[in-house]
Amino acid sequence: MKYPIEISSVAEAEADNAFLRLSQVTSSTRANQWYSGLLQAIESLSQMPKRCPLAQENQYFSQEIRQLLYGKGRNSYRILFTIVGEEEVPTVRILHIRHATQQTLGEEPEEPYAT
Repeated sequence: MKYPIEISSVAEAEADNAFLRLSQVTSSTRANQWYSGLLQAIESLSQMPKRCPLAQENQYFSQEIRQLLYGKGRNSYRILFTIVGEEEVPTVRILHIRHATQQTLGEEPEEPYAT
């Protein structure tokens, strides 16, 4: 079964911002390769998206949130998605594309140290 993929406008903007940041610190060729690979990783979710583990965010939301890791080292990102319409035609909806070091969505920000 092949799942259709929808990418939210938020996820598109996050991917574009990641590409722009990367293109500022590396060659345009390398940034383009990264972006192309990101799109391929997203497209891979059309086959067996449930192969991906639940994301940390899953505990904070009513929908099941899964993640696909993409990239290596400092350029590692988490593709957060959910599967909607299980009864009809199930669709993979990409919710966010976040750098691996970003805070978990839904988690309370840590309080700064009191001085």
